[in-house]
Amino acid sequence: MSPNARARGRAPVFLAFAGFALFWGCWGALLPAVQESAGVDDRALGLALLMVGLGALLTMRATGALVDRYGPRVLPLTALALAAAALGPALVSGGAALAAALLLLGAASGAMDVAMSAAAVARETAERRPLLNLANAAFSATVVVASLAAGGLRAAGVGPLAVFGGVALVLVGLAATVLRPARGAPRPVARARGPRPRRLLPAPTLLVLGGLGGLAYLVENAWQSWGAVHLESTLDAPAGISAAAPATFAACAAVGRVAGNRLLSAYAAPALLPVAAAVAALGSLLAALAPTAPVALAGIALAGTGTSVCMPTLVSVAGAWAGDDRQASATSSVAATAYLGFLVGPAVVGLVAGAASLRAALVGVAALAALLCVLAPAVGWAARRPRR
Repeated sequence: MSPNARARGRAPVFLAFAGFALFWGCWGALLPAVQESAGVDDRALGLALLMVGLGALLTMRATGALVDRYGPRVLPLTALALAAAALGPALVSGGAALAAALLLLGAASGAMDVAMSAAAVARETAERRPLLNLANAAFSATVVVASLAAGGLRAAGVGPLAVFGGVALVLVGLAATVLRPARGAPRPVARARGPRPRRLLPAPTLLVLGGLGGLAYLVENAWQSWGAVHLESTLDAPAGISAAAPATFAACAAVGRVAGNRLLSAYAAPALLPVAAAVAALGSLLAALAPTAPVALAGIALAGTGTSVCMPTLVSVAGAWAGDDRQASATSSVAATAYLGFLVGPAVVGLVAGAASLRAALVGVAALAALLCVLAPAVGWAARRPRR
């Protein structure tokens, strides 16, 4: 495959990840404005935000099955769904309406997450080259840029509806152009006829990969959600410094994923994942015990670099294990299982911080990253299990 052909094949994947990140980067910066326009207090906002995760869990596995059946036609539809759902939080008022809007937003987001990840795995299979870490690096880099841009627009007086409207137009444009499957694109591989077992739970291999991904996501979202709070409340950092915590994490995640994509060309996932988890554990411990804000930011940078590699690599392993005809179902099962860790991470940190201290809770996050390091070699066992 020529470099030009490879670039053309990869462009829709990168643009899908960037479009997805464009919304979520703006969302993080505009959440206070959404809260204000909806007229809800912190408690109502916290309850409404739970609906994002619930909505995603409701659509992830179903989207995987749809991608396996209909192929690349599903991705632009999920982008359109996210474009429509992006407007909802800026249009509603009241806790119940905001919760309903965020449930729809989560459902659309979970569907697009699975569809674009499946497209990346399919491209990896076609090229026989790692790609998913690089695509996730595009996501992380776009989140940084989008969050800074949205913050600047908010400071200039631009409201959330206008910003999300612009994001929706970008998503519609992507769906109508580069995300549309080309004419003559290959259809999904036909499945063999005959009865197939129906599972209430994913296969053991996918449960193992999803469980490891859940640990990685727990560590990742714990730092994304609590890093700034730790700097400000534990280390008395000024607001300008504490706000650098999530940006530092996302920027280092982008760098880590670019490096991880290169390393996967030379090293197998069972060799790379323990090292990445060890880096995350070391960074988490350094940040949790840091005496000053700069030391904590250095630890957060290490944590972001280490955790960034884990989930994309696990999804790649799942897709390779499943084969062409079940790739999307396999990746969606791993993503849905792992997403539970993403949801509970911030809540667990908050509960432990309330019972002990935030510093102690973040030391616990480091311990979980160390546990991931110990368990990561199970990826090799899972990948060798036969499909059934």
